Amino acid sequence: MVLAFALVLAGASGAGARPQPTYGLGRPATPREIAGWDIDARADGAGLPPGHGAVSDGQAIFEHRCAACHGENGEGGAADALVGGAGTLATAKPVRTVGNYWPYATTLFDYVRRAMPFNAPQSLTADQTYAVVAYVLFLNHIVPAKAVLDAKTLAAVKMPNRGGFRSPDPRPDAP
Repeated sequence: MVLAFALVLAGASGAGARPQPTYGLGRPATPREIAGWDIDARADGAGLPPGHGAVSDGQAIFEHRCAACHGENGEGGAADALVGGAGTLATAKPVRTVGNYWPYATTLFDYVRRAMPFNAPQSLTADQTYAVVAYVLFLNHIVPAKAVLDAKTLAAVKMPNRGGFRSPDPRPDAP
């Protein structure tokens, strides 16, 4: 019985596993292709690209590229609200927005850079992304109207709910 159990465990752990078949499809990704997708921005600002963006520039971009889904002032529409929800996190119906829920401004940058606008993800330049993020943070009363964000100033923004999450994230970064 012990021998049978040991054999089962050996098989489950990959001992004697057969090589995976190849199908002759695809090719290894080039370093340039990998770099194009290695765009994560971390809470401390590591990974943020060069560039900068002002609240005023972000307003124009938001009106043109974001308002159709998120509402004219970020109050929500076809997509989630980005503004509002103050005082609702501890209620039965919390409204989670950038201003009251997100712990890091760099997370907003990372999300916008990767996934927005919904109909054309990754189409904003780094400067446009900084500007849109500056405008959304302004709408949430987190940065002033004259704010210009870059990698250093964005990482320094203190979000209202920063203490609401465990930090640093205990999960390892993807290799």
